[in-house]
Amino acid sequence: MLKVDLHCHSNVSDGVLAPAAVAAYARKGGVDVWALTDHDEVGGVAAARAAAQEQGMRFVPGVEISITWAGETVHIVGLQFDETDPALLQGLAETRSGRDARGREIGAQLAKAGIPNAYEGALKYVDNPALMSRTHFARYLVECGACASVPEVFRKYLSDGKPGYVPHRWATLEQAVGWIRGAGGIAVIAHPGRYKFTELQQGVLFDEFKQLGGAAIEVVTGSHTPEQYPIYAQLANAYGFLASRGTDFHAPGEARVDFGLLAPLPGNVTPIWHDWF
Repeated sequence: MLKVDLHCHSNVSDGVLAPAAVAAYARKGGVDVWALTDHDEVGGVAAARAAAQEQGMRFVPGVEISITWAGETVHIVGLQFDETDPALLQGLAETRSGRDARGREIGAQLAKAGIPNAYEGALKYVDNPALMSRTHFARYLVECGACASVPEVFRKYLSDGKPGYVPHRWATLEQAVGWIRGAGGIAVIAHPGRYKFTELQQGVLFDEFKQLGGAAIEVVTGSHTPEQYPIYAQLANAYGFLASRGTDFHAPGEARVDFGLLAPLPGNVTPIWHDWF
């Protein structure tokens, strides 16, 4: 059985390792088919593809696009697309453009909460300044002793209603799915169990996503609990979605589940890769 991981990040966005190092780490974890899905950026795809080939893995070009839906940030993964597509590249550039201003505002809010110089501290963790994210702030807050772990930072400071939370207006669902499909790719709702939607809201999201041409949802992911796997397997079948799988890897020791330990997809779903090879 192929071990497939279609969701992980490098230092081109908010991961810690360079694309080639992520490829080596994935291969060490037994991965056979691998996608790099950096946030709103495909700048690491070429290096990732070359590294995957060196490691003997099949490579899938990927990206994770931030969108705003019903006032919440949702992530849409794109897979198997042409990463040189002009409309996709332009859309991703526009999506990235607001991240620095948002980062400066997060820093200002954290200063008011008694944590000075957080913006400057977060910058130390940013390889691509256009892609500053909450994760970079979280790493700095752990470093300076404000919190003991990255999850604690998000709980206390960086989630909705907390002192350092600053919302951002991302792309729309229609735009993200359109860019992915226009580049010949497949659109996937990332870690649907992570969003704080009611059952009704989630159903509306799935319906709209399907009407726009979305094809899959993540079922087994490091951002889901094992108890959620069968729930999203059932929902995938109910809505006619293919099922995807990925660790949502960012750094060794940060993920809930590492490459070698992520469960396989349940047997009652159709894997997104069922007709790729």
